[in-house]
Amino acid sequence: MPEHPPRRRLGLGYRQRLHGRKQFDAVFAARCRKPAGPLTILTRPNGLAFSRLGLAVPRRVGTAVRRNRIKRLLREAFRLRQRELPAGYDVVVLVRPHEPMALQEYQKLLESGLRAADRQWQRWSSKAAKQPPEAPREDRRGPDNSPRGAPPT
Repeated sequence: MPEHPPRRRLGLGYRQRLHGRKQFDAVFAARCRKPAGPLTILTRPNGLAFSRLGLAVPRRVGTAVRRNRIKRLLREAFRLRQRELPAGYDVVVLVRPHEPMALQEYQKLLESGLRAADRQWQRWSSKAAKQPPEAPREDRRGPDNSPRGAPPT
């Protein structure tokens, strides 16, 4: 029997998903949104060696069966592509109403949206690195500890 090299498991465990309102709110507050077809991808750097996924699928997308199918497909698309996607981000995928698509379509949409978000974060971080440090603010009080512009006493 031929020996196969050990496979690295592509799981999507507890640590690779966002949990709780605080984690979702932090991604929403970061304000980095990238549209990708019927999806909107929000990202925020997380300082980890891997990305974490959160899904937001409102009721207007359809029945529970349709929403759950879309969530399963999105989780699977993220799980299968996680090695090729930019790492180190918390990702929230907002879903707009649409007919469920094939798994490959969701993979393409996730990849394009995350790559665009990664480029945006790279631009923002390079801008911040190029700006000189802010000069210390001048004390607003005069030498006698009175507010500047106040009439001398």
